[in-house]
Amino acid sequence: MTDLSNAPKPDGSALVDIYRRMLRIERNEDLILSTMRKGRLTMPYYSARGQEVIPATVSHFLSDEDQICTIYRGIQDMVAKEMPLRPLWAEIAGRVDGTCKGKGGAMHLTHPETGVMVTTGIVGSSMPIANGLAWAAQLDGSDRVVIAYFGDGAANIGAFHESLNMAALWKLPVIFVCANNRFGEHTRYEDATAVDQISKRAAGYGMPGYTVDGNDPDDMFAHAKVAIDRARAGEGPTLLECMTFRFRGHVIGDDDKYMTKEEKEAAMAADPLPALRQRLIDEGHASEDELSSLQADIEKEVEDARDFGLESELPSLEELRRDVFAEEIPA
Repeated sequence: MTDLSNAPKPDGSALVDIYRRMLRIERNEDLILSTMRKGRLTMPYYSARGQEVIPATVSHFLSDEDQICTIYRGIQDMVAKEMPLRPLWAEIAGRVDGTCKGKGGAMHLTHPETGVMVTTGIVGSSMPIANGLAWAAQLDGSDRVVIAYFGDGAANIGAFHESLNMAALWKLPVIFVCANNRFGEHTRYEDATAVDQISKRAAGYGMPGYTVDGNDPDDMFAHAKVAIDRARAGEGPTLLECMTFRFRGHVIGDDDKYMTKEEKEAAMAADPLPALRQRLIDEGHASEDELSSLQADIEKEVEDARDFGLESELPSLEELRRDVFAEEIPA
């Protein structure tokens, strides 16, 4: 296990960058939901509101060369990774200017130019794919790292155990980032998982594992930096269990009755986004005017992306037959 007692803390510029990424996630999601309510987007949507610190802090350490594999609740991870919003919106709107020509939608976005490699709706499948990408990085002799994002429910899938074993055996440059929001779909954590901390499972595969406060930028910064530096140095993988709470149900339209009113209210009262904003002001890292200007710029970017996406052309019928087989063979 790595000693984190002297781990660095984020300075002012790092905190502002983390906040910017968090705000970009939140503003983008807010506009997606309002556009859905107006009937201009029709799709399943999996909110990650309340979990923004995790990908925002991890992505602070990543470049376009570094890669992520994420899940159906992964738009937050893409936005944090600086994926451009115009093709993202075109994709979720099912338009030809989307990253997958409108064929993937919200659950299957990809943008290799910024390292967004795979979005998958298959629970647990981000991890073996991330291993393959990490093996490629190792064979290339590059120092790029791969992030596998997943939820606590996926930690009970066979792919989790197989992936951790292989990554440790081959010392792959992959970081397994579990956003433990305490609910696997509609099931409470304690009703489906015997171990009290997912991070404890790392010991069985010979890798470091940490349970981190996923809503605390300082805790996330320290652990993400150590894990990413370790992977870049060829020392192998790390498992980060990042404790958080999603403010909305499993999917938009879900009444989230499986959450108690008290725990949901407590989580929302401790919302890390306004908390970090106030911290930036109190510690003198940014002024009210600077943060208001930052928010205005982000809102302009998101609104521009929405307009671009909704004004893009719908795919032609011929697109149904494209990108299916390398060579189409007549019946």
